[in-house]
Amino acid sequence: MDNQRPLKAFYFLSHEQYLNKDLNYNNFIEEDMNIEAFFKDVIEQNREALPAYFNDDAIIRWHCSNEEFTVEEYIRANCEYPGKWRGRIERIERCDPLIILVGKVVSEKGDISCYVTSFIRLENDRIAQMDEYWADEGEAPEWRKKMGIGKTIA
Repeated sequence: MDNQRPLKAFYFLSHEQYLNKDLNYNNFIEEDMNIEAFFKDVIEQNREALPAYFNDDAIIRWHCSNEEFTVEEYIRANCEYPGKWRGRIERIERCDPLIILVGKVVSEKGDISCYVTSFIRLENDRIAQMDEYWADEGEAPEWRKKMGIGKTIA
């Protein structure tokens, strides 16, 4: 136990806490990475701003489609993804040097709605590795509805 690196910071923010303007959670961590600005630039497909968030040799993985990207490939895939998007951060967990972000992403037309869970590992306040899992938002499948279990999340 003595040779293990202690955690610098760890905490959880609910969506409600995240929206509370009086809460400055950056006081609890020792990093300069602005995860909110990063998420905004991803959603807005800001090709010029995105490279600054990554180490040059960063690895980005989209596990649901079994793809691994370089920074340049990720930015191209993200910025050339069809359509315009809106998004919001639902949840953030930080455990230095890891940031876990859950976001909701909706197409401008509203016909596509999904969630992304991103595991972002930082080195020198920049992204060294990002593993993302994307899921479409939708109703429970019919077979599970027939079971009569569970309830809708408010």
